[in-house]
Amino acid sequence: MEARMANPAAILDATTPIQGLYKAAYSGGVPKTTLDLVHLRASQINGCAPCVDSGARGARKSGESEERLFAVAAWREAPYFSDAERAALALAEAATRLADRSDPVPDEIWDRAAAHYDEKGLAALTLMIALTNFFNRLNVTSRQIAGAWG
Repeated sequence: MEARMANPAAILDATTPIQGLYKAAYSGGVPKTTLDLVHLRASQINGCAPCVDSGARGARKSGESEERLFAVAAWREAPYFSDAERAALALAEAATRLADRSDPVPDEIWDRAAAHYDEKGLAALTLMIALTNFFNRLNVTSRQIAGAWG
């Protein structure tokens, strides 16, 4: 396998501003483990091998259990996730699959997340979901290789 090109964000020297967005997402009061799970789930949906690989490795390095990482694709049926994590994962799925329904992020999903996260937390989740989808699209389009980043 070979990438079509280097990562477009790196080519255009956009990594520093993007890192600022990640820093903002991590400052919203949502546990890092939850943001890691959201990143992993959106990346799975989008078929972004580099983000699934780096996301799982990063989450494991931060102390996430193998059990939960293996089960995140089937989080609805797995007993390993809290109600707050389930709400975040549902939001991540809805916001990632925008074209799948006429009301992409229904009030029911938003309200469930809002029951667990304040406005800053919702902003952090939304920003992480958007950043993940952004990188998924860069990586998939340019055929970045899983594991190539170290």
